[in-house]
Amino acid sequence: MTLRQRTGSLQGPTAAQRLRRAANLLNGSTLAGLAVALAARTRISRGPRGLIIAAGYRWRLPFAQAYTLGNVVLCRSTAEELVSRPALMGHEERHCTQYAWCLGLPFIPLYLAAAGWSVLRTGNPGTANIFEMHAGLAAGGYPLT
Repeated sequence: MTLRQRTGSLQGPTAAQRLRRAANLLNGSTLAGLAVALAARTRISRGPRGLIIAAGYRWRLPFAQAYTLGNVVLCRSTAEELVSRPALMGHEERHCTQYAWCLGLPFIPLYLAAAGWSVLRTGNPGTANIFEMHAGLAAGGYPLT
């Protein structure tokens, strides 16, 4: 697996995006994402705004079309298909920021607790999940009610 430069991404990340990338490197969440991406034999490439896209994810869990670990967005589609969906890309990018705010991997148990709470309240892991609500329910493919 190699890290390839994305074509058409001429603009570099902003200062805030570089800070998020550094925070997620330091807190280990991006390294965990790269480890999962390599273990899952995904195709790794640079994405927009300082993100890394791991395309072709085939493991059964999680069920989502895309999910993040640090600044790594793992997706079942190709990188080009993911980037062509700006709403979903923005949703996943907001999760990258949440990793930085939660100091990395503590995001995972916090997210799972929020998903459990959401299932109890709505029957859906995203609808009342505070992390999904802040990332944008519709953009992530979750029902609003």
